[in-house]
Amino acid sequence: MPAPILCERDLEFMLYELFDAESLTARPRYRDHNRETFTMAMNTSRTIAEKYFLPIRQKLDNCQPTFDGEKVHQPFELKTAIDAVIESGLAATTADFELGGMQLPGIVANAVSAYLSAAGGVAMGYTALTNANANLIDAHGTPKQIEKWVVPMREGRFAGTMAMTEPGAGSGLADLTTTATIDSDGNYRISGNKIFISGGDHNLNENIVHLVLARVKGAPKGVKGISLFIVPKYLVNDDGSLGESNEVALAGLFHKMGGRAQTSTALNFGEDQGSIGYLVGEENKGLAYMFHMMNEARILVGTGAATNALTGFQYSLDYAKERPQGRLLSEKDPHSPPVSIIEHSDVRRMLLAQKAYAEGAYALCLFGTQLADDERTAPTEQERKDAYTLLDFLTPIIKSWPSEYGPKLTTLLFKCWAAMAILMSIQSSSYTATIDLILFTKAQQGFNRWICSAVKCQ
Repeated sequence: MPAPILCERDLEFMLYELFDAESLTARPRYRDHNRETFTMAMNTSRTIAEKYFLPIRQKLDNCQPTFDGEKVHQPFELKTAIDAVIESGLAATTADFELGGMQLPGIVANAVSAYLSAAGGVAMGYTALTNANANLIDAHGTPKQIEKWVVPMREGRFAGTMAMTEPGAGSGLADLTTTATIDSDGNYRISGNKIFISGGDHNLNENIVHLVLARVKGAPKGVKGISLFIVPKYLVNDDGSLGESNEVALAGLFHKMGGRAQTSTALNFGEDQGSIGYLVGEENKGLAYMFHMMNEARILVGTGAATNALTGFQYSLDYAKERPQGRLLSEKDPHSPPVSIIEHSDVRRMLLAQKAYAEGAYALCLFGTQLADDERTAPTEQERKDAYTLLDFLTPIIKSWPSEYGPKLTTLLFKCWAAMAILMSIQSSSYTATIDLILFTKAQQGFNRWICSAVKCQ
C-alpha cells in the first residue's frame, strides 16, 4: 500500500487540538460552519489531489512549458486538474459565500489546500496567486473593480498574478522603470518589461489579471513614487465579455530546475500605444498595497515548503517500515530474519528529525494563517491589533524557516532511502527539486526584510 500524501491524524491534531479551529465557528463570519463541513472540504481536497494531481506530478515536473511564438503549451492534464479544483469550489475557500466561495476560516482553508499543494506542488500556484490577487483588489479596489475583476477570479474564469520584478530591478523596487502615462481619454497607459512573473501566461483561464507596479510620470523617485495598476491580458467589455488584446505580450519563458508546472514568464507591456491600466487606490501608494499580496505570497511559499516536507516524510516513513535490512545489535543469531530499517536507532533518529522539521514548519504556517484571520475576525479590537503585530513580525520567518529546513529534511530522507533514492525518481527528484526551488525564492530574506522596513517608514 503506497504512503499517504499526508497523515490525516496529524492534520486533525494540529487543527482541532493544537489550534482549536472548531472554536472559530462561534465568530459571526463562520457560524454556518462546523467540524463536519471542515471535514467535508478536506475530504474533497484529498480526493481531487489523489485523482487528478498525484498521477501527473512527475509528468508536470519533467515537462518544461513551451512557447511557439503564439501560445504556451503544457500537458493537457494540468487544465483538467485545475478545472476540477475550480468546479469543486476549492479555488476560493476563504472567499465570501456571495462570491461563490466557501467562507472557511483561513487556518482550515490552509489545511484543506495542503493535500492539493502536497500532490500538485507549484501547480497550485495558479489558484493561490489568483486568490491573493483577488484579495488585494477586494481590500483596496473600488466596488466597480471588485465586480469587474474579483468576481471572475473567484469564479475561476480569470487568473491573477503580481508583476513586480524587472530586468534591472529585483528586490530593489525603487529602481523600477515601468511607466504609467495618462492619455487623452484619461486612461493610464502602462509601458515596460517584467520578468520572473509566475503564471504570467498560460491557457488555463479565459483572461489573466496582472497587478503591475509602475511609476506615474512626474512621481517621486524611489519607493515613494510607485503606483499599482490592474492590467488585464484582454480588456473586458461592460457586459463582462472579453474585448481586444491589451498589449500584454509574452516575451519568453524561463526554464526552471523544478516547479515546472507553473510558468515563469517575461512580459512586455504596452509595446505600441501602451497597455490600459486601472489604478488601485491612490497614486504613489502602490508598494504598500502590493505588500497585501506579497505577505500572503510569503505565507504561501512557507506553506508550500512545509507541505512538501510533510509528504516527503510520509514516503520516508513508509519506506523505513517496509525495507528489511540488518539485525539489531542484541540479535546474535545470523539465521534470524532481518528487521525493517525503522528498528535501527539511527534511522529512527533521522525519521524523528524529519517529523520535527516538517510538522513544526507546518504548525508555524497554520499559526500564521490563524493570525491573519484573527486580524480580521477576532472579537475585540485589541485582539485584532495584537494579531496584526505578531503576524507582521512572523511573516518573514514563516516564509524562510520552512524553506530553509525543507532541504535539510530531504537530506535525511535520502539517507533513509540510501541507494534506493537513486531509483525512486517519482518521490525523490520531484520533492527535492520543489523544496530546493522554494529555498532559492527566499535567498535574499535579509534584504527583503530591510525593504519591508523601508516601506513602513515612508
